[in-house]
Amino acid sequence: MEKQELYTVDSTTLVWQKSSLTANNGECFELAPLPDGGVAVRDSKNPDHPHLCFTAGEWAAFKGGMALGDFDNL
Repeated sequence: MEKQELYTVDSTTLVWQKSSLTANNGECFELAPLPDGGVAVRDSKNPDHPHLCFTAGEWAAFKGGMALGDFDNL
């Protein structure tokens, strides 16, 4: 497995979006596309806290697993 370099992203420059199914109490997370094709994820209740960044490949694997029901037990 190739070692990936860590990088930082200024979250204030990202365009964050929530799901249209976000609960009225704010229980949700937000996503933002990254310049390299990846995706950043943050807690909508704590937008100033650290966020997670996923590569395009990692995000594709996650979305594929969701579509196949791999996480339906959670």
